Amino acid sequence: MIDKILIANRGEIALRIWRACKEMGIKTVAVHSTADSHLMHVKLADESVCIGNAPATQSYLNIPAIIAAAEITDTVAIHPGYGFLSENAAFAERAEKSGFIFIGPRPETIHLMGDKISAITKMTQLGIPTVPGSNGPLSKDAAEILKTAAAIGYPVIIKAAGGGGGKGIRVVHSEATLLHAIEITRAEAKTNFHNDTVYLEKFLEHPRHIEIQVLGDGKGQAIHLGARDCSLQRRHQKIIEEAGTLNINAEALADIAQKCVDAAKTMHYRGAGTFEFLYQDDHFYFIEMNTRVQVEHPVSEMITGVDIVQEQIRIAADLPLSLSQDQVLFDGHAIECRINAEDPKTFMPCPGKILDFHAPGGPGVRVDSHLYADYTVPPFYDSMVAKIITWGKTREMAIARMRTALEETVIEGIKTNIPLHQRLLQDANFIKGEFDIHYLSKMI
Repeated sequence: MIDKILIANRGEIALRIWRACKEMGIKTVAVHSTADSHLMHVKLADESVCIGNAPATQSYLNIPAIIAAAEITDTVAIHPGYGFLSENAAFAERAEKSGFIFIGPRPETIHLMGDKISAITKMTQLGIPTVPGSNGPLSKDAAEILKTAAAIGYPVIIKAAGGGGGKGIRVVHSEATLLHAIEITRAEAKTNFHNDTVYLEKFLEHPRHIEIQVLGDGKGQAIHLGARDCSLQRRHQKIIEEAGTLNINAEALADIAQKCVDAAKTMHYRGAGTFEFLYQDDHFYFIEMNTRVQVEHPVSEMITGVDIVQEQIRIAADLPLSLSQDQVLFDGHAIECRINAEDPKTFMPCPGKILDFHAPGGPGVRVDSHLYADYTVPPFYDSMVAKIITWGKTREMAIARMRTALEETVIEGIKTNIPLHQRLLQDANFIKGEFDIHYLSKMI
């Protein structure tokens, strides 16, 4: 078993990894920026190393600094969490070439799935349905682009091949604005991802966002932990996620879950991964694969009892999966609300000092958060400060528990989006499960 892990992340996911390591008897190294010396996991880890100034480019995205921290602390493995360098193939390769175990897929897998065009091509080869589109990068020839779009049918969506985080995406409803929109998207992609390659897909009018969580041992064995519904989004950023799905064709869901497992086996996929789909009219369409642990992984853990982070560590230690597919038992329904430090009306970030913090409790309630009283939320990073997760035997019970949990939560000193969550949890269409990925944007 791995005996020391460097946690190459911050905030709630870093604390989550620390907890998994603590339970497994594994020592931890916390790396942090100058702005994050007071983070909870930094205080709790066996060792800590400051790796740079507050901007992420000087710290959490600084590969040489992280590798140096691993070297001076005699670390065995590096866990990247999510975000930052978690899906950076160069980082994974550098870590492994430096003699460390990278807790995640092989670098070549990250590279393959990190480019959306190569990922779609691979999934097509493996028999997984994809959204009708250009089937490759768009050329620079205007006439050819217009011909491709006409064949797909408007509206279309332009996507950056290296995109993520809701950037590099633009919907076009007519031929008149297509070429200009592509130019803007290329420029945005070049700035954010250093890759101006874009492609076209059919824009689905009312899809749900459904994803399948898989675990692979890297040797040809894989299982799935069911589906998550992540349709409630704002600007392509998820707000509420659920495990257990409502108003989804059960036969189609079982079929796509098995296809994901088969694909993971064929790819000899290593670690935790998520196949993401748009679902409309009883059909699933692959959009991307995330080669890391997801923000919303707790809802899958709540309905299966499987610790996904510990499974990641076991797989990285070259141990077999701790259970087979027939041993995965699905029980009840779970919901996760992402609590962000932001104004609930304007959505402007709201960093600042936490004057008081009280986490909710009770049966079926889990809180993943690094907050504590007197902690100061810095302005340099993502605004998410907590995740509240509730479980119930039924979706109705999970919703009822979430309403109570949100009412009980106290976060004083900053504004949060808790009022938005409370509004959603009273919404009639949400309660009936009648919503798609566009619903929240229209609602607000």
